[in-house]
Amino acid sequence: MSLTSAYQLKLAEKLTILNDRGQGVLIRMYNIKKTCSDSKSKPPFFLEKSMESCLKYINKKFPNIDVRNSTQHLGPVHREKAEIIRFLTNYYQSFVDVMEFRDHVYELLNTIDACQCHFDINLNFDFTRSYLDLIVTYTSVILLLSRIEDRRILIGMYNCAHEMLHGHSDPSFARLGQMVLEYDHPLKKLTEEFGPHTKASSLRDRRLIQAEAFIFISDIRNFCLSPQAVSGALLSLHFLFVRRNQGAEQWRSAQLLSLISSPPAMINPANSDTMACEYLSVEVMERWIIIGFLLCHGCLNSNSQCQKLWKLCLEGSLYITLIREDVLQVHKVTEDLFSSLKGYSKRVADIKESKEHAITNSGQFHCQRRQFLRTAVKELETVLNDEPGLLGPKALFAFMALSFIRDEVTWLVRHTENVTKTKTPEDYADSSIAELLFLLEEIRALVRRHIKVIQQYHLQYLARFDVLVLSDIIQNLSVCPEEESVIMSSFVSILSSLNLKQVDNEEKFDFSGLRLDWFRLQAYTSVSKAPLHLHENPDLAKVMNLIIFHSQMLDSVEKMLVETSDLSTFCFHLRTFEKMFATTLEEPTMLRYTIAFPLICAHFVHCVHEMCPEEYPHLKNHGLHHCNSFLEDLAKQTSNCVLEICAEQRNLNEQLLPKHCATTISKAKNKKSMKQRQAPRKGEPERDKPGAESHRKNRSLVTNMDKLHLNLTELALAMNHVHSFSVFEHTIFPSEYLSSHLEARLNRAIVTLAGYNATTQEILRPSELLAGVKAYISFIQSLAQFLGADASRIVRNALLQQTQPLDSSGEQTVTTLYTNWYLESLLRQASSGAIVLSPAMQAFISLPRDGEQNFSAEEFSDISEMRALAEILGPYGMKFLSENLMWHVTSQIVELKKLVVENMDVLVQIRSNFSKPELMASLLPQLTGAENVLKRMTIIGVILSFRAMAQEGLQEVFSAHCPFLMGPIECLKEFVTPDTDIKVTLSVFELACAAGVSCDIDPALVAAIANLKADNSSPEEEYKVACLLLIFLAVSLPLLATDPSSFFSIEKDGYNNNIHCLTKAIIQVSAALFTLYNKNIETHLKEFLVVASVSLLQLGQETDKLKTRNRESISLLMRLVVEESPFLTLDMLESCFPYVLLRNAYREVSRAFYLNRLPASSH
Repeated sequence: MSLTSAYQLKLAEKLTILNDRGQGVLIRMYNIKKTCSDSKSKPPFFLEKSMESCLKYINKKFPNIDVRNSTQHLGPVHREKAEIIRFLTNYYQSFVDVMEFRDHVYELLNTIDACQCHFDINLNFDFTRSYLDLIVTYTSVILLLSRIEDRRILIGMYNCAHEMLHGHSDPSFARLGQMVLEYDHPLKKLTEEFGPHTKASSLRDRRLIQAEAFIFISDIRNFCLSPQAVSGALLSLHFLFVRRNQGAEQWRSAQLLSLISSPPAMINPANSDTMACEYLSVEVMERWIIIGFLLCHGCLNSNSQCQKLWKLCLEGSLYITLIREDVLQVHKVTEDLFSSLKGYSKRVADIKESKEHAITNSGQFHCQRRQFLRTAVKELETVLNDEPGLLGPKALFAFMALSFIRDEVTWLVRHTENVTKTKTPEDYADSSIAELLFLLEEIRALVRRHIKVIQQYHLQYLARFDVLVLSDIIQNLSVCPEEESVIMSSFVSILSSLNLKQVDNEEKFDFSGLRLDWFRLQAYTSVSKAPLHLHENPDLAKVMNLIIFHSQMLDSVEKMLVETSDLSTFCFHLRTFEKMFATTLEEPTMLRYTIAFPLICAHFVHCVHEMCPEEYPHLKNHGLHHCNSFLEDLAKQTSNCVLEICAEQRNLNEQLLPKHCATTISKAKNKKSMKQRQAPRKGEPERDKPGAESHRKNRSLVTNMDKLHLNLTELALAMNHVHSFSVFEHTIFPSEYLSSHLEARLNRAIVTLAGYNATTQEILRPSELLAGVKAYISFIQSLAQFLGADASRIVRNALLQQTQPLDSSGEQTVTTLYTNWYLESLLRQASSGAIVLSPAMQAFISLPRDGEQNFSAEEFSDISEMRALAEILGPYGMKFLSENLMWHVTSQIVELKKLVVENMDVLVQIRSNFSKPELMASLLPQLTGAENVLKRMTIIGVILSFRAMAQEGLQEVFSAHCPFLMGPIECLKEFVTPDTDIKVTLSVFELACAAGVSCDIDPALVAAIANLKADNSSPEEEYKVACLLLIFLAVSLPLLATDPSSFFSIEKDGYNNNIHCLTKAIIQVSAALFTLYNKNIETHLKEFLVVASVSLLQLGQETDKLKTRNRESISLLMRLVVEESPFLTLDMLESCFPYVLLRNAYREVSRAFYLNRLPASSH
């Protein structure tokens, strides 16, 4: 063959294009196989019952289907022919692509065989690799084609529909159908094609190879590939494959990947005569060897070196990957093929022996290698992280480490997935795999982070060393044809023009042209009749291999990272991926490495190929789903750990609450007593003091808190390892997952802390809940810098949600729980008289009654508890509480209005004649429901009194937290006068109430009453009812004197039946009603005073002692009304109710109170 023809053949370009095309075709075959194997994605008419007979007929008659005479069998196809064409076009064209790819592969392999090319992985690395890749890719395509069960139906149905639609078969169908039939037994057919004297009958009609190829073959229809080329290429792998298959002990002896084993040589550049071979994947080499010797098996009987290499490869793996999760069961396939051949009985025996060796030893062999890599790569990463400048001379070590890890991980994954029955399952499981994955990600991150260091070093290496060595070698070449001379001169020219400013200026390097020229030069110098042979000039190959690696360090670092460390295989072994992650979560020492799993989901984007764009959404969904799932699980476990520690901290904090110090104080007070000196009784254990948990006799004793802190440390390292990373086009922030989980868990924890029991109506005191919440918050805030999450935002959002009725997940909050509890437990019992409001103690107190309550009211309603409640619920929560209280108030007001309406006529007469005792004596008995009016008004008073206490607590908390806001609010309130517009007044009062400031008119009560729907009543009638309600109350007050509980208690500063709350109800309800009707509040309250005074004065003329039992105590209500109201004064009271009566009433009440206590004191 002439040299000119070698240049024109463009072997390098064709190998590059066909390998890429082959990968695309292979992925399309994989996609068709996956699609048709799943009933959800299979073409819809494959599942129709009407199509069953058609499918069977097409499959049986394929490829000789008589469309015109088979209408009875193909009727459904005819009806849906357009839809079938539309749906199956992509499938059919993919099979046509396989056929065309096969034609091009045959043509190129024939050309290479005719050129008698020399292959040696150590010299012409790119040429040899591309050649072997093409053979393996072509074989994988054919094997995958044969695994598509519906291939005949897909092709046959499309052609039937095509013929029905266009009147003739598709032009490619005849050859395509024949090809599918030939590859029903793919390996047998492939071995015939690659055999030395096999005629390929399917190629009889193949057009002649283009004349420009100048290939001199006796019969172009016979595909005849010399096995010498394949075996020669494979034999060049022998030394490399043996070296790369060394065990962990040999690696350890050689101190593989160690930078510190020889300190003087630490900064020496890591070079090799075959740079690319150092990080070449063992998995790739295994594919080359297994498939290469399957196709060209004749040399196994004739060449002992081939036999040794083949046996060594068989001992390493039970499965090799064809594409993604599709594998070739090495020993079974090889044994089945060789068993059918004559003269291969010894090889079959070798296969069985190798299989036994692989089953027995390969698991442990790889396990030990993984253990070594964990130590060696960790040391390498530590050194490079500490001294990133070493990435310049030792970049090769980084890529070797990545390649070694990737090989071990992929070996483990494909064997874990496919080896189901084994006596040693531990060989195919690794609980520490996460550490290897983490180290791989760390090395990748180091290389990316310090890429400028790598570029500066290798640019100088290229410009100041490589170019000089290359020039010397070129000058010393004995023969150098013009074409080769031009290419090599361009190498020198390109390298000589490099300078450091290009790195400093962040210029984009592109050496793809240089590398393609070197690929071309390898092809030119590897043909048999080339004047310049590469194998005769190994120095040129060595220096060029070095230059290629150095150029990749300038412009292709990311591609190198993908080539050496891509773990996108996990995208197709998701069950194994998830199992590894679950196993890692169970290992406390591996928790810090769990972040590697979501990071690896970013590799899935490398599975995408431009020839199969329809895969992109599925791959994207897999990547995002599993990344999200892993981070959710990590965040969940981390938040669980945080909340468990918070609970422990809360328990420790709870020991410091004041309620626990009573025993200690009692013991200290009676320390000198003889009783205390006696030995403690049995069964009464000594209570540990707070802090006792920190005393340890032995540090080896590990507490639960120690375990939790250790786990949290590991998880925090994982969650805070990276700030963000990308999965497809999405940017992932691990801290956000943790924040959302912590927020949700903190919400649930706060509700759980409240300890609300709907059955027993038990709940934690607000002050104790506040102490617990503060313990939780303080611990979470202390973790902010370790977790990488915004602790302030987490706490703020969680507490803000607790101020709402429901949280973000629709669950009840402490606001709802405490609102319900105070309404249903405390205030309900206060309404029934079991609990009394004590103004003296500024709290509700429980009266000693049997079986009515299981809590002490004062422990939930004193000043400190109201402050704590306000701090927990906040202004929003207090507003919700207020709205619920007002709902109960308005429900009572509705009933009161009904009572007023029932007694309307009598009340109108009383209002006109209240000063006429004779007439009043006849009118009062006509009133019905007077006791009910007093009872309901008392309930309103109790509710409003509780609200006032809660508002006071809110004011104190608000003043402490926001004094700069409280001042302006109070100042604004002072500017409100009776002459101010009522809308402005209510707006200012609403603002003031939100801050807890008390107002003359309650805007919440006004709004609640305004929302009541009147039954077709006019405003005048509503106003009249409001006026008569006060009259009804005023004339009903004397009835209270008959109640034994209406005695005024000086100790409580109130009444045991809570009638002192009437005053607040009268004043606030009146203010709200008359504000709503735009009437003068003071005028109507004066009217109430007058009528009430007359009623109470008339009580003095009553002769029945039962009716006047507590007359003096009831008289005191008049003063309480005036004290409660901002609209009334003592002078107004004096005008209608003499103060002397009040003074006498106080004296009598005080005298009676002390007389009642005297017998008990003397006793």
